[in-house]
Amino acid sequence: MPQDKNAGKDPENSRTFIREKVARPPMTKRQAFVRMAAYALLALLCGAAAGTAFAVAGPVAEKYLAPPDEETPAPVTIPTDVETASAATYAAPETLPETAAPETTPAEISEEASSEEETEPIEEILQSAIEKYSYTIDDINSMYDSLHGLVQEADAGIVTVHSLRQETDWFDNPLETSGQYSGIVIAATESGYLILTPAGAVEDADSLRVAFMDGSEAPCTVRQIDRITGMAVVSVDSGEIDPDMETQIRVLALGNSYMTRQGDLLVAVGSPTGLPRSSAYGEVAYILRNVQTADGTERLFYVDAPASAPEGTFFLNTSGELVGWATDRYDGGRTAAVVGISDYKHILEKLSNGIPAPYLGIRGQEVSEEMAGSGMPRGLYVSECITDGPAYDAGIQNGDIITRIGEEEVTSMAEFQARLGELRHGEIVTVTLQRKGLGEYIELQYEVVLGAR
Repeated sequence: MPQDKNAGKDPENSRTFIREKVARPPMTKRQAFVRMAAYALLALLCGAAAGTAFAVAGPVAEKYLAPPDEETPAPVTIPTDVETASAATYAAPETLPETAAPETTPAEISEEASSEEETEPIEEILQSAIEKYSYTIDDINSMYDSLHGLVQEADAGIVTVHSLRQETDWFDNPLETSGQYSGIVIAATESGYLILTPAGAVEDADSLRVAFMDGSEAPCTVRQIDRITGMAVVSVDSGEIDPDMETQIRVLALGNSYMTRQGDLLVAVGSPTGLPRSSAYGEVAYILRNVQTADGTERLFYVDAPASAPEGTFFLNTSGELVGWATDRYDGGRTAAVVGISDYKHILEKLSNGIPAPYLGIRGQEVSEEMAGSGMPRGLYVSECITDGPAYDAGIQNGDIITRIGEEEVTSMAEFQARLGELRHGEIVTVTLQRKGLGEYIELQYEVVLGAR
């Protein structure tokens, strides 16, 4: 007997329905236009509302929610010195045309003669009095009392830099080594103080602290290092300094070392004996000018005084101004070799602002009149291209004559230093030079990536 297919099934689920989908009629052109106009109007209303809300709420949010603007600290400026004395010595005397020569009357001649007659006896009297004056022990004590007072005043601007390094011995046991170096306060900023100290104090140091004259200490950070001179600038936040001590800190003025003469008395402070906060006095025994150094020239003073360059020895004139520091790059023999500060003020300004001083890496001298007369081009004669320096790596050679740095002509060391000082470390600069070939000079150009001193 045939079986029913729906047997045993739920009659509700077994029913079949016809499902229909109701489709909307297509939109007419009029309806589409009306809808688009409504959307556009709605968009305009929303945009206007958003603009109004932003205009009203923006200034309020900026005033109360925006972080305060950080003021850029004012850069440290160190004015450079000009060698007025040497310029006057080597300057050609000015002459007037013959037609413009002034006439001198007999009355003027007699006045000049009488003034000379009055001046000469006074000078002779003073010279005679100085030669005949007999100095006593009181005079010597008075002089040394003045020097002692100068050292005491300068002591407020001298600090001891403590350098701490973490090392290991041959058996990987941890070792902690420390060193003491002298530093001198050269500037005060909005946030603290800048200190000049030997580069050895900060190189490879894991931590640095400075100790002031009262024994209080504060942490310091490295601003910049100049490995050519072997000096560095570190900074101390005034918030880290004891308030009582901060009122006593003295910023020592930077003097004009071009004015230092042979026979002048200089005061050595810092570590002249190798120990911090020692002092000594000495006379300038000899001055060596225009010593060729990396990317410039410098003036050396040989001072008859003890000095320890690695620990930091600074020299002051009798006005208490810093005029130089001891260096061990030259053999001074029995006297201290002192670098004049005026040749490095442009470098100190960059170091004080945390900017690496640009480095080309040459030693040279300007082409003199005699050299130019022999057929050499005007420019800067490269006497030595320092090995592994930027100029050396670029292909510049000894004997080349640099005529342009970038688009600027170079005819003297002063122009070379001024042009180099306008550039920055890492910058690519075109160096134009003249190189002697077979019987003539040929012009070459090199792209040099400036390094950091």
